[in-house]
Amino acid sequence: MMTTWLQDLGLALLFIGLGFVLSRLSGLLLRWVTARLVGRTRTQLDDVIIEAARAPLQLTIFVGGAELGISQLSLIPGDWLPEIDRLFFVVYVSLIFMFLYRLVGGLIMWYGREVAHRTHTNLDDQFLGLFRYIAQIGLTVTVIIIILGRYGIEVSALVTTLGIGSLAVALAAQETLGNILSGFTILVDRPFKIGDRVEILDIDTWGDVIEIGLRSTRILTRDHRMVSVPNAVIGKGLIVNYSDPSTEYRVETQVGVAYGTDIEQAREVMIAAIRAQDWVMAERRIEALFLAFGDSSLNFTVRCWIKDFVETRRIVDKMNTVLYHALTEAGIEIPFPQRDLHLVSSRVPLRVGGEEA
Repeated sequence: MMTTWLQDLGLALLFIGLGFVLSRLSGLLLRWVTARLVGRTRTQLDDVIIEAARAPLQLTIFVGGAELGISQLSLIPGDWLPEIDRLFFVVYVSLIFMFLYRLVGGLIMWYGREVAHRTHTNLDDQFLGLFRYIAQIGLTVTVIIIILGRYGIEVSALVTTLGIGSLAVALAAQETLGNILSGFTILVDRPFKIGDRVEILDIDTWGDVIEIGLRSTRILTRDHRMVSVPNAVIGKGLIVNYSDPSTEYRVETQVGVAYGTDIEQAREVMIAAIRAQDWVMAERRIEALFLAFGDSSLNFTVRCWIKDFVETRRIVDKMNTVLYHALTEAGIEIPFPQRDLHLVSSRVPLRVGGEEA
């Protein structure tokens, strides 16, 4: 019997030692793969995955060897075997948890280092910490529930409690969560970025985007006022982005000329006057469209393109000034609304006090 026990112990030590050696070799193999193959790729994403798997893989191989070794010991009481199986189950689940925990942290750090700085917003930087916290808490709770279930502990009450608690928190923070979810939508959809000039039609607000936050977006208006707009409002509203796809912008103004004016002459005068300006994009089409008959004028809409939308109002001022001088110098009348009063003399005698005046 002693001989059998010594043989079992020898096999157990052999498997444990073999597991230790293989775990060390796997670590060396991963280092070689990282240096020779993964290091040549342009992205560091594969480095992150291998680094997250290195320690859990080595420990899994070693624990597997230890489990095989312990299974060789015939002197272990039979009633101990279920407990040993549960113990190794907990270890394996913990190693999987360790890998996923490290992977989540590594992926979020990789995103923040490689991707987030190119998005022109700090919104994803704020979300990274939140995502990491939620993911790691979720993993931890899941592992605890799995382990408790393996030991036969009733977890339905715990799950129900967590569900009710989450629902209560969600109802209490409904508005905040709505803003956060809308912020996530902005992060994914990217309707604008920091520096863009936008207009939110529902609240009649427009200006330059200064900050895109977790709860709200800050817009600096043209009169230098900071407006904090909840992300939920932006998510539901209609947004006009004047910076996308480019800063080029078409401006227009209305001009009226007197009835009887030569339409083609007026058109040529207005187009030539605008084309001569240095602020207009001469390569883009300049138009003077006769679109309506007014009460006292023939109404034209003059359109041209400028390089920067920021100058819109100043350019409209310059357009009006240039067109006024050009039409005046060309002798083309710019009418203004007026009324002519015609007095018609009456031949009916006017009686005052019963006598004819």
